[in-house]
Amino acid sequence: MVFPLGDDNSDRTMVPVVTVALIVANILVFVFLQGIGKNDGFTMAFSTVPAEIVTGRDAVTEDRAVVVNSMEGQQQVSVPGLQPTPIPVYLTLLTSMFMHGGIMHLLGNMWFLWIFGDNIEQDLGRGRYLTFYVVVGILASLCHVLLNANESNPSYLVPSLGASGAISGVMGAYLLLHAQRRVTVLLFRFVTEVPGFVAVGLWFAFQVVSSLGAQGGTGGGVAYGAHIGGFVAGVVLAKPFLLGRSTNGDIAARKIAQRNR
Repeated sequence: MVFPLGDDNSDRTMVPVVTVALIVANILVFVFLQGIGKNDGFTMAFSTVPAEIVTGRDAVTEDRAVVVNSMEGQQQVSVPGLQPTPIPVYLTLLTSMFMHGGIMHLLGNMWFLWIFGDNIEQDLGRGRYLTFYVVVGILASLCHVLLNANESNPSYLVPSLGASGAISGVMGAYLLLHAQRRVTVLLFRFVTEVPGFVAVGLWFAFQVVSSLGAQGGTGGGVAYGAHIGGFVAGVVLAKPFLLGRSTNGDIAARKIAQRNR
C-alpha cells in the first residue's frame, strides 16, 4: 500500500483557495450537520442510495439489527434505516460528496485532496477546478449506482457517501498532468520519493485489485467502483477542461523566452 506524504509544489504560483474551501466545507458538514457521525437522521437522508437514483423515488426503511464479528465474539448491533429525503433524490449525488462515515474517513479523504488538489486547481483555474471536482464526483457516484442497480444486489439499498469519488477524479487528472512530479510517499514502511505516475498508479492498481473480489464494486464498506469511475472520469476530462487555458509549462516557457530576449 502506498500513502502520499507530500509532493513538490515549488512551481505553485497561486493559493489553492478552492481546495481549502472544499476541505473546510467537508469538515463543517461532518461536524455540524452529521454531528461528528452521530446524526444518523441527516446521514441516512442525504446519502446516495442506488435504489433511489434508479427509480427516482425516495426510499425509507426500518432500523435493523445485524450480527457482526468482533474481538469479543459475535455481537448484535443496530443499523439505522433510510430516512425521508427532503430534497429531490438526484441531488443526493451532490450532497453525499460532502459527507463522511467517520473521522478517519474524513481525515484520509481531506489529506489526499490537500496533496493532489492544489496542483489541479492551478492547472485548471479556480472556477474550472470546482466544476471539474463536482462533475467527476457525480460521475463517480453514478458509476457506483450503475454497479449496484439490481434489486438483488446487497448494496441496492445501502447509502453511499464521501468525497473519495471526486478526489479520485482529481488523482486521475494528476496522473495525466503531473506524471513526473516528485511525490513523497510511505511505501512498505519506507519513506521515499517517486514520480507521480508511480504514487497514483499504485493507488489505482490497489482499487482495481480490491474491486475484483467486491460484489457491485463495494467491499468492506468501500465503494471501489466509485473510486475507479471517478479516476477514469478525471483522466478523460482533464484535457478537455484545460482547453483554452495556459498550463504551468506554457507559462514557464514564456517566462524563459522573455528572459532570453
